[in-house]
Amino acid sequence: MTSSEGITMDEDVQITNRRLDARGNEALSRMARMGAESFGYRAELRIDRGLAQLLRLRVSQLNSCTYCLNLHYQAAREAGVPRAKIDTLTAWWETELHSEAEQAALRYAEALTRVADTDPDTAFQRFHDALAAHFGPEEMLEIVAIVVNMNIWTRIKLAEGAMPGAVA
Repeated sequence: MTSSEGITMDEDVQITNRRLDARGNEALSRMARMGAESFGYRAELRIDRGLAQLLRLRVSQLNSCTYCLNLHYQAAREAGVPRAKIDTLTAWWETELHSEAEQAALRYAEALTRVADTDPDTAFQRFHDALAAHFGPEEMLEIVAIVVNMNIWTRIKLAEGAMPGAVA
């Protein structure tokens, strides 16, 4: 099932699904909507809104999801994330722009997203311990939920072939 209908995200960007339309599977749609309502960019969270947006954006970058990149670059700006943090996020470790807590959260998000590239016994434990040095258990679980939710959305949008294009 493909969809040629477009969704306008910005006044100058329209999204077109080139492959599938996830709305054709109610259970998948419910799962994604539940995650978005609980942990998406409009949800009320314990952790800093800017940090949450950096995590969403970084997962979008790692998974090369153009739909999510388009959405979360804008959401990061609206959340007040400084432009330099947004513009250098693909090489955040090469900057001095991020606090130790942000660095720990970004490393954790990357490890959770790229779990196949992470040694589950040593490296992941280090990332967990670094995160625990800056966040309490409830905040850590919220970070996990944000990363998992973004991984779900990036996979859905990749399956759909959601492609941003100029509004005609």
